[in-house]
Amino acid sequence: MLDHTGIVVSDLAKARRFYDAIAETLGLATTSNSPESFLFGRSAEEPIPYLWIGTTRPSYWAEGSRAGLNQMHVAFVAPSKAAVDAFHRAAIAAGGRDNGAPGPREGAGDYYGAFVLDPDGNNIEACVRGAAAR
Repeated sequence: MLDHTGIVVSDLAKARRFYDAIAETLGLATTSNSPESFLFGRSAEEPIPYLWIGTTRPSYWAEGSRAGLNQMHVAFVAPSKAAVDAFHRAAIAAGGRDNGAPGPREGAGDYYGAFVLDPDGNNIEACVRGAAAR
């Protein structure tokens, strides 16, 4: 189970607009964490698991790392196909780039997903599995 993960971004305000836009479509929220970061997760009341998003260089980064250099992939559970579609529309409207339009994925069984690149090129996905994906 995921406890937390994090990505470094080059422009916090641009990233916040992007993640605020997709949060509502997935039933999630953004929460301020510090002047250099925010959290993306269920809510302030239910903070774990979360995605930390900030501009601070993490102490664990390998030398030479920078925002957008090492693309990360994060997939969020969506409650329905309609939510996956809304996620994709909101992400594109908020400055994301299409990286796979909403739809079933061949060979993935009962799976429906959409992929976008956030403003720093991280691959962000929303998906639904099982009966809700049919």
